[in-house]
Amino acid sequence: MLNENFSEGLMERLDWLIRLRWIAVIGVCFTIFFVAQVLKINLAIFPLYSVALFLLLYNFAIHKYLNYIKKKNLASLATITNRLANLQISLDLLSLASLIHFSGGIENPFIFYFIFHMIIASILLSRRASFLQASFATGLFILVVSLEYFNFLDHYRLKGFVVYDLHQNLIYILGVSFVFISTLYLAVYMATSISVRLRQKEKSLREANLLLEEKDRIKSEYVLRVSHDIKEHLSTIETCLEPVAQGLTGELNPRQNDLIQRAKERTEKLLFFVKALLEITRIKLSRQIEMVDFSLRKTIENAINFVETKANDKGISLSCNIASTIDTIKGAQIYIEETIANLLANSVKYTPKNGEVSIDLKDKGHSVLIKISDTGIGIPENEIGRIFEEFYRAKNARQTEREGTGLGLSIAKQVVERHKGKIWVESEGEGKGSKFFIILPKGLPKL
Repeated sequence: MLNENFSEGLMERLDWLIRLRWIAVIGVCFTIFFVAQVLKINLAIFPLYSVALFLLLYNFAIHKYLNYIKKKNLASLATITNRLANLQISLDLLSLASLIHFSGGIENPFIFYFIFHMIIASILLSRRASFLQASFATGLFILVVSLEYFNFLDHYRLKGFVVYDLHQNLIYILGVSFVFISTLYLAVYMATSISVRLRQKEKSLREANLLLEEKDRIKSEYVLRVSHDIKEHLSTIETCLEPVAQGLTGELNPRQNDLIQRAKERTEKLLFFVKALLEITRIKLSRQIEMVDFSLRKTIENAINFVETKANDKGISLSCNIASTIDTIKGAQIYIEETIANLLANSVKYTPKNGEVSIDLKDKGHSVLIKISDTGIGIPENEIGRIFEEFYRAKNARQTEREGTGLGLSIAKQVVERHKGKIWVESEGEGKGSKFFIILPKGLPKL
């Protein structure tokens, strides 16, 4: 598990490095153009643009390969990503050395851009690999400077920027080389020291998180067992109360009937609560949810039918608008239907008589945006961030409707996140209605 998390973290950093390189390619091309055309400094245009093209091509190749290995469940993923990180840094250093050579060599102040690469290497690689890359950068620098000094390589002087051929000035070369190389290694030492500490901290936090997840799993399993037993007992009590309430066991006087009816109502509410608790516990413990293609349009219609009678009883206008391009998506149909139905039921419950509730579905290409709006009691601004917590109910919701589990929105959040989606709410405050938003991918692999 730790190796998998390490690979995922390195993969994210490699994506970040690829994005930086796209920016670097643009920056190199812009700098070449600006220096040559605006500052009128003589440059080896064709070799410099060739290096920029090389950067572009190998970045594109690495980007494609990275996307390929992401889709594969490779046992050696950690090794592959680590080698890929080393390869990218090495190619970057080689490209930078080429750019420096074709634009003045040691006369070019951009030689200190090697330090940026060393910092990046320290973030991506181990301390040993980072120092090896620093040695490789030093070797490239010394090689370019030496070959130009001994005239084995042509020197591309920056005419208009430097007055003298500094590549032949041994004192200048030794001075700049000492500062450059010492700065390079110092940068790696400091960056790796910080990086190692951060990785150790990250590892300890990851282990603590895994321990918390295991404890949460144990707690959920306990809750599941206890809730199941409670549900069985409550179901039995309800079964016993039903014939008594209907008078099948003999006629009841008004006082007896009142007590039986109250006991029956309380039992039903408690049973509903326990079922909700069982539902959210099962979702949290379940590692797999059956994902199939189903009609989202039909699912929405079913959810609307579920609340239509209650909406009509309160004189609430219930409207629906579904984009014509929306129909089939992949997911757990029963969970999605229950989630939408519960959100609509909440809107109807907390919307005063003659109010409005609407559901709108928009096609977002690879996903669907569902918006459920109402003109209900709204949500206090300071409570919006907590309404998806288990057992939490907003203050005005408790005042409007005393009965409630506080689990409905938590279950909705669990369901949406299991579908790799997102759910959130917006409200301008109490008495100003609410808007619930859900984003669901149209297609996703089986979890």
